[in-house]
Amino acid sequence: MELRDKVALITGAAQGIGRAMAEAFAREGAKVALNDVNQELVTAVADRIRASGSDSVAIVADTSDRLAVEKMFHRILQEFGKLDVLVNNAGITRDAFLHKMTEEQWRTVIDINLTGVFFCLQAGANIMREAGSGSIINISSDARFGNIGQSNYSASKEGIVGLTRTAAREFARKNVRVNAISPGPINTEMLRAVPEKAMEKLLASVPMGRVGTVEELSELALFLASDRSSYITGQVINCDGGWFMC
Repeated sequence: MELRDKVALITGAAQGIGRAMAEAFAREGAKVALNDVNQELVTAVADRIRASGSDSVAIVADTSDRLAVEKMFHRILQEFGKLDVLVNNAGITRDAFLHKMTEEQWRTVIDINLTGVFFCLQAGANIMREAGSGSIINISSDARFGNIGQSNYSASKEGIVGLTRTAAREFARKNVRVNAISPGPINTEMLRAVPEKAMEKLLASVPMGRVGTVEELSELALFLASDRSSYITGQVINCDGGWFMC
């Protein structure tokens, strides 16, 4: 099992990509801490993982709140005694054209998608640096190249790239690896809300001609979390059916 006896924290784990990664990590032997603001959904995921025979704990916390983040990492150490893998997946959208976007829409997305990643990365890296090992995976997006109506989201996801590369440089000597995954269109609740015509246009821009699955994305995360990627850090890996080439 790839992650036997490792402890992993996945933020935004109540549904979609985060839930799939949590379940995949558990199947590979990891003890998983699941974070989300939706208590009902994240608790249900943790319950299913425990029912399958793996250790899991659900932690409700707003990752844009530094104190809540500090408490979350403290609880993980209390529950499991260490942290080997951190997946910064929590994110939201508040779409609007730039000339109509409110300050609240801007700040809410930046606070959760970027500042929240910073808080978790900082807290997680402090634990891993002391231990002398660890893998941090930040979830960016192909939207970082610019998406109409998503100036806030695009800015946050490009910011994650700069944060990833800087952290990777700073933590490499402590054997803490920091990488980012940049998904293209993935079959999640968020994507299924896209109007049909917009989806047709989107798929036309993907060389493979289809959306990706959360399972495909989880396999990439498993690789980056495992010792198989022990010499990989500071990378942004596109998982997008070739969209990046176009």
